Amino acid sequence: MEPLNPTSLRPAYARFLAVEGRVLLTGHSHQAWPDAARDGMLRAFDDAAACVDEKWARAAEAADAVRRAVAAHHGGRPEDVALGSNTHELVTRFLSALDWRRRRHLVTTGGEFHSMRRQLGRLAEEGIEVTVVEVAPVATLAERLAAAVRDDTAALLASTVLYETSTIVEGLELACEAAHRRGAQVLLDAYHHTGVVPWRPLDPHAFVVGGGYKYLQWGEGCGFMRVPPDCRLRPIVTGWFSDFASLQSKTSGPLRYGNTQGDRFAGATYDPTSHYRARAVIDEFARLDMSVPRLRATSLRQTGRLLAGLADYDILTPHDEERRGGFVTVRVAGAAQVVRALRERGVFVDARGDRLRFGPAPYLRDEDIDAGVAAFRELCPPQ
Repeated sequence: MEPLNPTSLRPAYARFLAVEGRVLLTGHSHQAWPDAARDGMLRAFDDAAACVDEKWARAAEAADAVRRAVAAHHGGRPEDVALGSNTHELVTRFLSALDWRRRRHLVTTGGEFHSMRRQLGRLAEEGIEVTVVEVAPVATLAERLAAAVRDDTAALLASTVLYETSTIVEGLELACEAAHRRGAQVLLDAYHHTGVVPWRPLDPHAFVVGGGYKYLQWGEGCGFMRVPPDCRLRPIVTGWFSDFASLQSKTSGPLRYGNTQGDRFAGATYDPTSHYRARAVIDEFARLDMSVPRLRATSLRQTGRLLAGLADYDILTPHDEERRGGFVTVRVAGAAQVVRALRERGVFVDARGDRLRFGPAPYLRDEDIDAGVAAFRELCPPQ
């Protein structure tokens, strides 16, 4: 697949790229938004001004566009997609639906993002047993996750791409199958997968969470969860959007949920501007032919260039294209201080502990990537 041409894309990002000399190697975190995103946000305001409290029908159209895009990325039906402001909100709804009376054990990895790690840690303080399977060696991670599942396991929660090193976790099917055999639910965090690594049918019965903040360029407020089509869970954390049809009914009996799987895990009133912005970006990606195969080809070429430029450092990201996600990580002493020093030079990267992350994006030219690497090398010569 032919990579994208960054030079031809850059006019669509004029506002984010207006600062001369700034190098945004933050493609794994906050990518630039195309100017079309601003148009979407203004449309949200204009619809609110025109319709006031009747704006929600138009907001629902924007939300439906997001659901269709998620289904296109991860399979399933758009109506099986639940939306939230962030992934933590959706993971919380998922956790609230588990059978805690009979199953009080969770399995996860030592490589999960802070929000997952913190939430599961808090559950452990309340008596839920959490088995944390260390990431290394990654080659056997899926096998070790499978072995950790027990008859009292409520859920397996794992990332498909590790947020610290950009490593694609191979063989997760094995862990998913082990969880299902024991009657446990599966939740896959695909945040560092969506929009940069093509999705393959990993487990149709798994919950898949992610969001638009990173590679999709949708911005904040665009978390999503693909719900399995056969799900019958009843989340305790449930908002009034979960059953519009019963709003006027105060009948007794078990609480009812909506007609779709997305409804089942829906929340409540939210700021619809995020979905207007996302829809505008989705349309712009289509206009610019920014398909996942082309984004993947672009990402592999750019991360390959980074790997070559950083070859004499302690690289933690796989060189193998089949195992590499959308960014490159090097181990650096005092990484947080390095981030600040690079920021003063107009180079934007970030760090997780002693791990410095370089994230390219489709609008970056080779000279931009090279300038970022050169600034880093000057600041931190290889040992």
